[in-house]
Amino acid sequence: MSKIKNPEPYQQAYYPPTPTAFTKFMRTFIPWQFVRFLIITGKMLKMMVKTKH
Repeated sequence: MSKIKNPEPYQQAYYPPTPTAFTKFMRTFIPWQFVRFLIITGKMLKMMVKTKH
């Protein structure tokens, strides 16, 4: 078995990418959050209707 070598600490690959201004805006834009809520709720309801009890 070969041992996986850890990358050097504090390299660029260690840090997650920072969100863009547009991403930050969409995360805090209430109308978009409401639309996303409706989409996710609709998907969950669709799955619940398909289940057979």
